[in-house]
Amino acid sequence: MVRKFYFLLQLTFFLCLSEAKSSSIQTQPQAAESFNISYIQKNVQSCSYNFVITTSCSSAKYTRDEISIAFGDAYGNQIYAARLDDPATKTFESCSSDSFQVNGVPCAYQICYVYLYRTGPDGWKPESVKIYGYNSKAVTFYYNTFIPSDTWFGFNYCSSSSSHPQPLTLLSLFVIIAISFLFSDDFY
Repeated sequence: MVRKFYFLLQLTFFLCLSEAKSSSIQTQPQAAESFNISYIQKNVQSCSYNFVITTSCSSAKYTRDEISIAFGDAYGNQIYAARLDDPATKTFESCSSDSFQVNGVPCAYQICYVYLYRTGPDGWKPESVKIYGYNSKAVTFYYNTFIPSDTWFGFNYCSSSSSHPQPLTLLSLFVIIAISFLFSDDFY
């Protein structure tokens, strides 16, 4: 009986360890493979969104690049703001935070993705983007990398929770199998 318990304890440890690795979430921004900003819903309620973009201290002192943002929720609600940049007002200078407000159609639920778009000769390195929405908690996306030119670049956490096995579900399955082994006579 002690050998069975020791064996199950080891098996549980390795199962939990393997689950911790398989359910990790992307922590670095990625280029969007098939991102489309053309879908805009009409005749629906409009909500106000505030967001703060912090430019890294290791970015260029200023940028003349054109910067746009798109963010949304897991239900396809998308907010898009073109040309946030304004060199006259020193937007996106290094070591600075810039606040924006945009009215989005439609109203999104919990924001789970954000993409930035940059085009221009200077280069730009955002540190983070923090988004405040009407129907969602504030969420921060940490970039801390240069945005490549002419591509949507960012994070999409919308499907991360459903694309990996849930540890609790696999652990429950393991417990059922372990109990059946414990009560079988031919285990050892």
